[in-house]
Amino acid sequence: MAAINLPRIIRVGGGALAELPAAMAQCGYARPFVVTDGFMVQSGMAEQLTAVLEAAGMPVTVFSDTVPDPTVAVVEKALDALVWSGSDCVIGFGGGSPIDTAKVIAALALDPRPIPSLKAPVQTDDGGLPIIAVPTTAGTGSEATKFTIVTDEATSEKMLCAGLAFLPTIAIVDFELTMGKPARLTADTGIDSLTHAIEAYVSKKANPFSDAMAISAMKLIAPNIRTACADPGNRAAREAMMVGAHHAGIAFSNASVALVHGMSRPVGAFFHVPHGLSNAMLLPVVTAFSAPAALARYATCARAMGVAGESEGDQAAVARLLEELEALNRDLSVPTPRSHGISQERWFEVVPEMARQAIASGSPGNNPRLADAVEIERLYAEVFG
Repeated sequence: MAAINLPRIIRVGGGALAELPAAMAQCGYARPFVVTDGFMVQSGMAEQLTAVLEAAGMPVTVFSDTVPDPTVAVVEKALDALVWSGSDCVIGFGGGSPIDTAKVIAALALDPRPIPSLKAPVQTDDGGLPIIAVPTTAGTGSEATKFTIVTDEATSEKMLCAGLAFLPTIAIVDFELTMGKPARLTADTGIDSLTHAIEAYVSKKANPFSDAMAISAMKLIAPNIRTACADPGNRAAREAMMVGAHHAGIAFSNASVALVHGMSRPVGAFFHVPHGLSNAMLLPVVTAFSAPAALARYATCARAMGVAGESEGDQAAVARLLEELEALNRDLSVPTPRSHGISQERWFEVVPEMARQAIASGSPGNNPRLADAVEIERLYAEVFG
């Protein structure tokens, strides 16, 4: 038996943003609190959103002070603004950081409490205010997940928070919002979504529903990620990436991620590496470590991505998968931690704590090949090289 959780309303397609007021009206929401960031304001995209809402007669409150890897302090500031706004729903508009921030403050709006009290393995299922997610990158899939991430700046820990309280009620999946995004952002978010799909498929919590979403995501993302990076205005590639990221989000929300994500979050917390980029750094090495424990599953990933034929044996297919992940990093100019400018001394200084945090998050426990702290430290060392 698998428990499947999805947003109540999902609007998908180019121009879907215009459907936001109608979707909100279906649920009886009329006073949105919009969470976004400074770039979205400066670029005019936030105004594009508020114009749609105001044209429908909805008064809007905007909080635009979110930051990459949202911290407890920023989330508390946003929560205070929400409590005083009189809003009846929270809209996360932007990449993963605004949506993560929106999720946390919505969950706490009716029952404020310390944010660290929400971190895994705690399950927060009691809802606060309804969440509406409008992603502008094809990566996190957060519009369809029951997870959010907040950085505790006091401990340099990216806290994974899980539960139905963080699952959006409405998701607007409009690929036109991603048009023209730069190659680096497209690459990092794209590999993030590909990692979601692969890890959901090989996860010990995988099920037939999540498998179908993960396979669909891989079929959409793998053939289109290079095109989306090289040709930012390619509508077909952008649409495939956005729908693929959405399917990948559904897949891992209903199955789980695994060792790559468990190891990735501490890298982001300690070295402020964007989440998708840290996933990319880790994906080839961790996949090579994990594949022997789930050869058939990883072989299916290779076939779904189009890098292995249906008639190829599992061993050969997995070899092609590993070659493709390395090639993808080369083609998309993914750096190693060393070439990214991270100090070797500092890296190895914090490796034991990164390994501890990785295990504490719970994600490595879903990996097909289990890794203890010693093995995780060894993998971090290999990735640094």
